[in-house]
Amino acid sequence: MSLRLELTDNPSAAELAAVGGGLTAFNDNDVGPAERNPLAILVRGDGDTVQGGLSGYTAWGWLYVQWLWLAEDLRGQGLAARLLAMADSEAIKRGCHGAYIDSFSPTAIDVYQRAGYVEFGRLNDFPPGRTRVFLQKAL
Repeated sequence: MSLRLELTDNPSAAELAAVGGGLTAFNDNDVGPAERNPLAILVRGDGDTVQGGLSGYTAWGWLYVQWLWLAEDLRGQGLAARLLAMADSEAIKRGCHGAYIDSFSPTAIDVYQRAGYVEFGRLNDFPPGRTRVFLQKAL
């Protein structure tokens, strides 16, 4: 078999699906199905506009909080803690035993630590001048 390595900054959806599908099949055989399930909690304002929210997924008994964002005028009111608590509660219902999140915002990291998350790793200068901190918590 002849192989060629190709670097691209514009992979097609089908090419990405081939890589993702191959990895999913490997993992399913190796450790069992992830049973990946999306999770989102939206903060809606007047006119049903999204003013913030939390997005992530559950898989292999873990909740991963990928995004947590609030409009600037909603910050400092405890909404982030409420979103995290709601996500934790749903993850527990889904059978999860842990949660993880990462951030390079010192303010967000403080919020996550107050919500019970503890640091387990960091990447310095990611992005430059900041440190990306990885946090986890038992549910």
